[in-house]
Amino acid sequence: MSRDGSSTRERILDAAERLVIDNGFAATSVDRVIADASSSKGAFFHHFQSKNDLAKALVERYAAADRAHLDEAVAHVRALDVDPAGRVLAFVELFERGADELMSAQSSCLYVSVLTERDLVNSGTTADIEPAITAWRDQLSRLLSEALPEEGTVDTDALADHLFVTFEGAFILSRATGDKAHMRRQLHVLRQLLTSLLARPHAASARAPKARFNP
Repeated sequence: MSRDGSSTRERILDAAERLVIDNGFAATSVDRVIADASSSKGAFFHHFQSKNDLAKALVERYAAADRAHLDEAVAHVRALDVDPAGRVLAFVELFERGADELMSAQSSCLYVSVLTERDLVNSGTTADIEPAITAWRDQLSRLLSEALPEEGTVDTDALADHLFVTFEGAFILSRATGDKAHMRRQLHVLRQLLTSLLARPHAASARAPKARFNP
């Protein structure tokens, strides 16, 4: 363990994240978190003043990781030797290919778990979620705008939000039916719809020549 106890803190957060995603925040007790983290009450309250303090740390960490994942995906597709439409489709395909692995690692999204808890929303615990969602909207909307440059043809912000809606809806669908393959299938359908949209004449005529993106 490091001197500052960071590995203990991360172990507690890892355990709490799994439990909150699977069971909800209200149903996750501090004692259960401590037991699953193989920690102690002393260690827990050394790092977190309260259960709500733990929730804030969970959301902050999850949102930071989410945005890092987004940035990595955008950097990847921008480095591809494809046109703007191809970058949009490659972006969605990245998550489609990783869907089964994602679903084997977690049963839902922490955002859903904490946003359904009124006390957490009212206390400001969920404050980091909206900027994360906005970041996804802005990045994907930018990719879409490059592929669909004609103003007014498509609401790219709303279409970008549809990816987030697909993720969250697929989590709910998978949990309701017990079929984890829904995430992959829903992302595949979304990619098919985007392929059709981007193949329309107004999109195809506006595509840029193939060139490798140099950040």
